[in-house]
Amino acid sequence: MSGVALVTVSEDEGGMRLDRWFRERYPGLGHGALQKLLRTGQVRVDGARAKANQRIESGQEVRVPPMATSAEDAAPKKTHERASDADRRLIEELTLYEDKDILVLNKPAGLAVQGGTKTKRHIDGILAGMGEGEKRPRLVHRLDRETSGVLVIAKRRAIAADMGKAFATRSVRKIYWAVVGGVPQPLQGRISLDLIKARGPDGDRVRPAREEEVEDAQRAVTNYSVADRAADKAAWVSLKPVTGRQHQLRAHMSAIGTPILGDDKYGGDRLVPPVLTNRLHLHARRVTFKHPRNGETVDVTAPLPAHMLETFTFFGFEANAGEADSAE
Repeated sequence: MSGVALVTVSEDEGGMRLDRWFRERYPGLGHGALQKLLRTGQVRVDGARAKANQRIESGQEVRVPPMATSAEDAAPKKTHERASDADRRLIEELTLYEDKDILVLNKPAGLAVQGGTKTKRHIDGILAGMGEGEKRPRLVHRLDRETSGVLVIAKRRAIAADMGKAFATRSVRKIYWAVVGGVPQPLQGRISLDLIKARGPDGDRVRPAREEEVEDAQRAVTNYSVADRAADKAAWVSLKPVTGRQHQLRAHMSAIGTPILGDDKYGGDRLVPPVLTNRLHLHARRVTFKHPRNGETVDVTAPLPAHMLETFTFFGFEANAGEADSAE
């Protein structure tokens, strides 16, 4: 068994989350094992106890215990097949913006961003076959499988680190469009409800934390504005997440009594009119950020998916009437 190692964070690893750094450096170390090492203080950054979501900087020293180094020795090296011509064409077709550093895709509903136990085809896997090492394109944020819209990709690790910092410090402006059942009251406001994971047989979901759970909950804040409404039946809502928690927008809209149409985890699937497509009506409409290399503004908008266009037509919403992004 290898001994304790002090590993220096390289320049192109600066800005990475600690848990992602471990996944890339020590792929044989499982999530549960890493959490145990962190919880017991065996992993340290510059001598201090560390957390999984902590962002590390180049030049820092990470204390890597024997369990991690042993797992790395035992693990087969990850190899990725070269992306097929069909997958490369798919990425080209989804591309909304591209330069030498960044790619912005219009992710379709139903295509997963990352893999899982039952998910073999996903964007991260396709990207893994489009380059190696420093030049491998990398995710810098996530969208749920059934959420469509803008997805930012960094073309190399150093850019991924810079974009990761931008998302973490909330300097990236994100606007989502949703169609919800009912009409939020007031028509414009802020939802500030801490969220906690609710474990159950139906998979991952979150719910507002009860008073006694606040210490274990994640702070979650969403600004919203109603852009249009169909009497009291449905509303087109512009959403601006201030924080970025799992299922935040879906859980928040459900918590105020207006779940997103088609949302089978939070009750919105029961509110879709029979003539419409019953799938999640949540779309990452627009993303705006400063380019990490030249400081210029990158502003990308994704067109609505077909099932949401169908719903807009049914309710008489005018998608071209404006960006409906006035939520503050």
